[in-house]
Amino acid sequence: MLKDVIIGQQAGLESAFREKYVEREVGALPLEHNLIKVVMGPRRAGKSFYVLHTLMHAGKFGYANFDDETLAEVKDYDEILSEINQVYGNPKMLFFDEIQNLQKWELFVNRLQRQGYNIIITGSNSKLLSRELATHLTGRYLPTVILTFSFKEYLVAKGIDSDKLTKQKREETLLEYMRNGGYPETIMKKLNTKEYLDVLFDSILYKDVVKRYNIRKGKEVEKLALYLISNTGGEFSYLSLANATGIGSSITSQKYAGFLEEAYLLFSINRFSYKTKLAGQKKKAYCYDTGLLTAKAFQASPNFGRLFENTVAIHLKKGEIQKKFELYYWKDQQGHEVDFVRKEGARVAELIQACYSLEEKKTREREVRALLKAGKELHCKKLTMLTMKEDKKESEDWFGITGTVVYKPLWKWLLEE
Repeated sequence: MLKDVIIGQQAGLESAFREKYVEREVGALPLEHNLIKVVMGPRRAGKSFYVLHTLMHAGKFGYANFDDETLAEVKDYDEILSEINQVYGNPKMLFFDEIQNLQKWELFVNRLQRQGYNIIITGSNSKLLSRELATHLTGRYLPTVILTFSFKEYLVAKGIDSDKLTKQKREETLLEYMRNGGYPETIMKKLNTKEYLDVLFDSILYKDVVKRYNIRKGKEVEKLALYLISNTGGEFSYLSLANATGIGSSITSQKYAGFLEEAYLLFSINRFSYKTKLAGQKKKAYCYDTGLLTAKAFQASPNFGRLFENTVAIHLKKGEIQKKFELYYWKDQQGHEVDFVRKEGARVAELIQACYSLEEKKTREREVRALLKAGKELHCKKLTMLTMKEDKKESEDWFGITGTVVYKPLWKWLLEE
């Protein structure tokens, strides 16, 4: 039975090699290193495809996908290795997909690495992988995170040259990306996005969260997830989450929210404060893909303001994952708020407002005022206003607080290096 599974998965690889591939912005895996290559990210974001197309020209390798229960339930892992050796001809390079489904996988992988195997693993649970990697594979692995398609990757997948688009068509394309998100299969195979994401959401929620952590009250986790998705960009505390969803306590809501983050469904950013006690008390949540926001949020029609801000959040999250900076938001006691604070080391490097439209005078004044106040308080001169249309630089003043604000259309910002 094990051999049949391995052979069946091999046939799936041959099919995947024939499909169109979009180069990912993270670059190719460094196969020349004997360190364990660890690829993490959401389900269906393209982790396996990314690895396979790195391996296409790398010579002989063996493959096992542990999303298959037959493999995940095997007690003697050497049996799996034996079948891989028979099917693939004793390869020294091994690719293990969704490794977190294998009990004590880290000990198995660690042993194989010591025996001289070149190993690549993927997983859809950030904390589980990170914890085990830190404990058992310290200094012996190279991490890579693959999220759903960026706007640049989305354009490549659709065969669109942004330089040749009219201004109106460029905005329409960006709105389509914001609304549908960047899950590769919905774009490459032209699937029904809502149906696909409905099924994927349930799979992530019940397979990667409820089942994995043996949660008896699965509906509570679902209610919390839907609440956070419907309120992306809104400030919350774990106590307010518990009250809003009817979950028993702030401890339980914190635990559930943590599980959702580990499964790459949502991520949160903390409110910026130089005071350690205040830092982290308030948070904002965002989806890892805006398509899920459209598919699952409680709304009759797309909220483009919310989709706009979430798109910016995802792009910045990628930078934080790559250890380029730390990401926060800022809010003062008067309620002035800046969507994103980019902190590099000890200094605040940039303040970013994400505003779909500045056509209303009150909106413009509110957004600019908050940028200027935060700039003064945090000693930051780089003030960026992302909008759908505006592309300019202006000196702004609010009751003696001055600063230069760079207005930039979101499509341009997303395509910059």
